[in-house]
Amino acid sequence: MALAVREAFRGLRANEGGPFGAVIVRNNKVIAQAHNRVVKAKDPTAHAELLAIRMAAQKLGRFHLSDCQMYSTCEPCPMCLAAVHWAKLKKLYYGCTRQDAARIGFADRSIYQVFRGRTVKSRVVLEQLGRRECLPLFKAWTGKPDKVPY
Repeated sequence: MALAVREAFRGLRANEGGPFGAVIVRNNKVIAQAHNRVVKAKDPTAHAELLAIRMAAQKLGRFHLSDCQMYSTCEPCPMCLAAVHWAKLKKLYYGCTRQDAARIGFADRSIYQVFRGRTVKSRVVLEQLGRRECLPLFKAWTGKPDKVPY
């Protein structure tokens, strides 16, 4: 966790983003470390956890990190938590809570409420369109003999 904190401070000092750092470890060896770069990259998805997952996957040459653990300076937002699940990380350790983050202006409560179906007010309008045109993609995937499931 100390390395994640140091990484987060690096990003803070450089004004690259918020106070977030993440480190991925495999067999007691650091595989990747990153800090929030939302501001620097002008990318709302450039969260420390996502960047660390991308680095680790590239370094290991695979899309699953099932034999790795993550250390994050804060409880992940919904996007990062989903990425942790998609990456199949074995364990996630986090420092500050989402309530701590909300107190300093990083509130994702509304997103959690949308996911839980506890709000009718969403920032994004969802509308299904073009299902008939998209279904052939799913059929092609189902019949693809050389597909790589993930």
